[in-house]
Amino acid sequence: MELIVLWDIDHTLIENAGVSKEIYAAAFSSLAGHEPSGPARTEGRTDRLIMRDMFLREGLPVPKWSVIEDALTRAGHDRLGDLRSRGTALPGVHEVLKAASARNGWVSSVLTGNIAANARVKLSVFGLDSLLDLPVGAYGADAELRPGLVAVARERMRRLRGVPADVPAVLVGDTPRDVEAALATGSGMLAVASGVHSSEELAAAGAHEILPGLSDTRRVLGILESFRGA
Repeated sequence: MELIVLWDIDHTLIENAGVSKEIYAAAFSSLAGHEPSGPARTEGRTDRLIMRDMFLREGLPVPKWSVIEDALTRAGHDRLGDLRSRGTALPGVHEVLKAASARNGWVSSVLTGNIAANARVKLSVFGLDSLLDLPVGAYGADAELRPGLVAVARERMRRLRGVPADVPAVLVGDTPRDVEAALATGSGMLAVASGVHSSEELAAAGAHEILPGLSDTRRVLGILESFRGA
């Protein structure tokens, strides 16, 4: 294998149109018995941190993670229709994922703060799931902090696909936390200013390769290729 590519989902591959925060609010409400006083704080954090923060902000004990994950799974499934009607795959995403999946020696998967069930919901709604090697990705239940997800994905790739430990990895994401995860793990980083963070914010976080989005397939693949063997 020559390159590992790990894609963020929300605001990198898809626009969820607020459905993600509705999922968190619904999961919280089902466990707490009332709506949260404010929206979930996301910005590239994992579901473990997002949900824990919601309970702590309300002065409530944090339920066991398995209970929270079940609530998130139900809430995500219940809002599949909302995501389909209001959300969208971002420009160029189908094309670039298809091209990456066809590259010989590349493993293209996800590194996301979403739990696996909701990641699959979000990707399948827009026909992206078949273009990614999802079993070897890393998800919001796998670690509290985003840098820890890189090791999870690498271990799954080693175990399930035989990917050697020295194969370079590159992350593609839209938040400073994506950049932090890449820098902390010695991974490459392609930042996209397709979310709430500007190119200037992503550069200040340490990203050197920054695009406005993923619409230029040739350019995206060229940047990813530059990390091969780095």
